Formats: sequence, structure tokens, C-alpha cells
Amino acid sequence: MARKGPDYAAPVRRILVSLLVLVLLAVFLFWQIDSPRAERMRAAFIDRFVPSFDWVMAPVTKVSRMVAGFQSYARLYEQNQELRRELQKMSAWKEAAVQLEQENAKLLAQNNVRIDPALTSVSGVVLTDSGTAFRQSVLLNVGARDGIVDGWATMDGLGLVGRISGVGQTTSRVMLLTDPSSRIPVTILPSGQHALLTGDNTTLPALDFIESPENLRPGDRVVSSGDGGVFPPGLPVGQVALASDGRLRVRLAADYGRLEFLRVLRSHPAEQLADTGLLIPPPATEFIGPPMPPLADPQDAEAGNGDADD
Repeated sequence: MARKGPDYAAPVRRILVSLLVLVLLAVFLFWQIDSPRAERMRAAFIDRFVPSFDWVMAPVTKVSRMVAGFQSYARLYEQNQELRRELQKMSAWKEAAVQLEQENAKLLAQNNVRIDPALTSVSGVVLTDSGTAFRQSVLLNVGARDGIVDGWATMDGLGLVGRISGVGQTTSRVMLLTDPSSRIPVTILPSGQHALLTGDNTTLPALDFIESPENLRPGDRVVSSGDGGVFPPGLPVGQVALASDGRLRVRLAADYGRLEFLRVLRSHPAEQLADTGLLIPPPATEFIGPPMPPLADPQDAEAGNGDADD
């Protein structure tokens, strides 16, 4: 059996590693020398060897550029997705804006329509709130000199507030719908039922004398009925609300907490017809069937018989 020779690999490896460490240490120390001659030597070394290593740095440069490009594409993709989401939101807002524009155009058109020429108004400023525990009323700075008449309806920008209950030369008193002595006939929509809105010194007046309470629902609109000529018909009053005690009340549309300006509606009594002979009377209710021919006059009948005898 042949004997193996000495192993020189390990000592040579140790010698090479030691030389490499010494060379690196010498380069490090040389690079740290602050001397003009050393600086010139470093510059000459860099000019001699670094440009020749461009081919080594080219892949690194390409890879870094590719990574920066991918990052830029990722940012562009995220921005594109964000713009798409914002565009969808803007499309929804655009549809809502178009609907609001159409609704606004309809409301503007309705404002130019005068339903009743007699319902002009006089605006007044609320001077003071003279409400007490037993009376709910306010004072306006318009009176008889402005043509105000007792009993006219008053409104704010949202709904019916009350009626004129006293007129002076320059001021007038408005009895609110919440006053205990306030009683106005109203119509409840869409059922069309009639009721009486009764003030009870609370913010939710009660509904009395309802025809069919089971047909009413909270949220039904309440408007003035015009019965008895107290108020013009169709004035917004509020919405039906169910109180905790189970009684039907009205949540008033007017903002009673901020009564600053009120409009007094001029209302005039309906015109009376002087000549009723031109009206067509209704048929008699006690007879059901086709109309009977008119009866002949007895004198005409006798005259006809005398002619026949001759």
C-alpha cells in the first residue's frame, strides 16, 4: 500500500489568506493617509483601473434601473387604480348633481307659478316672544297701516306658524298653532282625511276628530284644509307623529325655535254669486229612474176637448 505525501493545501491556504489580509490592511492604511503624494497615487490608481471595470458594473446598473422602472410602474398602477375609483365616485356625484339640477329647475319653475292671485303676502320681523305658560304668541312689526287684517295666516320659510289674533296700528299679534286656544281644520295626506289640529301648549299639537285613525301613519303630510274659511287650503303644517301616550300628534314644519321673519298671507273671502237663476239645480233625490215627461196644463186640455166636440 502506497503512502500518501504531505498535505500542502492547508498551509498554502493559510498563507494566501494572511497575505490577502495584509494587502487589504495596507490598502486601507494607504487610503487613509492624508498626503498630497498619496492623493495623487490614489487618483492615478482610480483613473487606471476603475474605467476598465465598467463591464463589471453594467449588469448592476441595468438591474438597478430595472428595479427602479418596476417600482415606477407599480406606483403608476396604484395611481391609475386610485384615479379609476375617483372617476367612479365623480360619476355618481355627477348623476346626483344632474338630478339636483333638474329638481332645482322644477322648483324654480314652480316658484313662478301663482296658484292663487289673492294669496300675496306681507313680511314682518318678529319683535318679541310673548309666550307664557298659558299663551303662545309673538308680535310682528306690521299692523293696520300695512293692511293686516285679523285672522290672516302667517308662515315662516317652512310651514304654517299661526294666525293674526290682534291688530294694532304698527304691530300685530300672532297666535301660534301651539296655543291652547288654537283650533284649525287640517287635511292629512295621502289618505285625505280631515281632522282638527288642537294646540295644547306643547311642541306637538294633537289631532282630534279623526275619521279613521287606523288609516294614518307616522310621517303623513298635514296641510290646512280651508274648511270654514279659517286658512287657505294646502298650506303645509307638518307631519303626523305618534306620541309616547299613543295619541296622534303633528310635528310642525315651522321652526319655532328661530322665528325671526314671518309672512302674513293676504286671504280674501270667496266671491258670492248674486244671480242663482243661471245655475242648473241638481235632480230631485226622492225619484230614481228616467225623467218623466212634463204634465199638460188642465186649461190647455179643456181647450183641446172643445175643439174636438166642434
